[in-house]
Amino acid sequence: MYNVGDKIVYPMHGAGIIESIEEKEILGQRQSYYVMKMPIGDMKVMIPTHNVGDIGIRGVVTPQDVDRVFEILSDQRINNNSNWNKRYRENMIKIKSGNIFEVTDVVRTLMIREREKGLSTGERKMLNSAKQILISELVLAKNMKQYEVEDIINNYFSF
Repeated sequence: MYNVGDKIVYPMHGAGIIESIEEKEILGQRQSYYVMKMPIGDMKVMIPTHNVGDIGIRGVVTPQDVDRVFEILSDQRINNNSNWNKRYRENMIKIKSGNIFEVTDVVRTLMIREREKGLSTGERKMLNSAKQILISELVLAKNMKQYEVEDIINNYFSF
């Protein structure tokens, strides 16, 4: 169970801070929800409290984990799987996992591929989504501004 003020990650959506815990009646059922404010886009998300484990909600990573994220970003080697469909499926599984290291790997791989060969529209959308998920968590983990985190990430890939 999380509390108001806790920093959490909602897989496929990103990180945020629990603003409140509210009872709502939706479709005739009364349930308790976390109301999470996202640091990017000023969006709020309601998450049913009863199935946070099933959804994969977790706390924001530690500063030590952020160091590992930056190590992953600094590795400029990629798996040259040329099958677009297989690459896309593998990357989607990584993003859905909610694991910051898997999401970081997707961002790293797609940014290198974009720099070297360009991306299809689908992969570009995936990169933007994965990047926003990663940035939202790093903003909260490091208490930084969105543009500062974006600059750090982009600097790994600007040659």
